Amino acid sequence: MDSAHISALLDPFLVSPLSQMQLQQISTYIDILLRWNARINLTAIRNQEEIVTRHFGESLFLARHVFPDASRQTTEPTRVLDIGSGAGFPALPLKIYSPEIQLTMIESNHKKATFLREVARALTLTDINVIAERAESLAANPSFPKAEVVTFRAVENFDQTLKQAAALLAPDGTLALLIGASQLERLARIPKLSWSVPVPVPSSDARVLSVGKMP
Repeated sequence: MDSAHISALLDPFLVSPLSQMQLQQISTYIDILLRWNARINLTAIRNQEEIVTRHFGESLFLARHVFPDASRQTTEPTRVLDIGSGAGFPALPLKIYSPEIQLTMIESNHKKATFLREVARALTLTDINVIAERAESLAANPSFPKAEVVTFRAVENFDQTLKQAAALLAPDGTLALLIGASQLERLARIPKLSWSVPVPVPSSDARVLSVGKMP
């Protein structure tokens, strides 16, 4: 897809436009996604414009709220963990938006994990780890490193994944979720997290970004 068209579609989700390199990475990502989607089920969305708005737009909307200063320099990279990464959203757009983060994606399906590794290679993204294991085993492992930011989106078992995400969160960490508004009341099941006011996702009637902070 043309970079200018991608930029226009993403405009409602961002404060500042992406660079030409970032737009080209998204274009390449879409090509790989569509090619792989013909072989394994990565997304039910086939229309390229809808892929840009629903997958990349929502993910970048999360990115700009969690990392408002994408150009900042830090002594240590922020550790980001994405649970049930599937087709790579919101994890890989987060990495495109903030290349300096240290990204770990948990995806138990080995074919999908292979897809994620191929996208990372094709986009020349570094400091990425794809773990083909179940999140519950990692959450139960006390030696598994905690992350400063944990994300997930469109998981099968919301309540179970929410508990695992909280268990994998470092002290003072941030849990950032793209969820349906109907799921908001279930966030109270993790009382140790302090939740900010949910932010409606642009171009969506029911989707929100909810951010919780670990004390």
